[in-house]
Amino acid sequence: MNSVEQEICLLLHDLFLSFPNISAKLRYKIPFYYQKSWLCYLNPQKGGGVELVFLRGWEMSNAQGVLEDKGRKQVRGLTIKTVKDLNVDLISELFAEALIIDESSPYRLNRKG
Repeated sequence: MNSVEQEICLLLHDLFLSFPNISAKLRYKIPFYYQKSWLCYLNPQKGGGVELVFLRGWEMSNAQGVLEDKGRKQVRGLTIKTVKDLNVDLISELFAEALIIDESSPYRLNRKG
């Protein structure tokens, strides 16, 4: 991971932990963020940048049109290439929606393709 990716991860880490009842754990050598269940994780990309991936992304509204499925059934993500690309308001809004989904409905597997 290069210094830009580290800075992006650190800024997002601090943002997520500023929300109440959020904890972070390293799984598969990447940081995951939890409330009742897994909310999201930060995945450094081989071509540069960090993908912020929401585990229940298929349940999110994606009203902002920024979450991509990349052929995945459940998760949706947003790739942040530079610190300048990091839109804190947008990411806070997405994270807050993920929290609402986590609080209001139990996790269910998406069996639709």
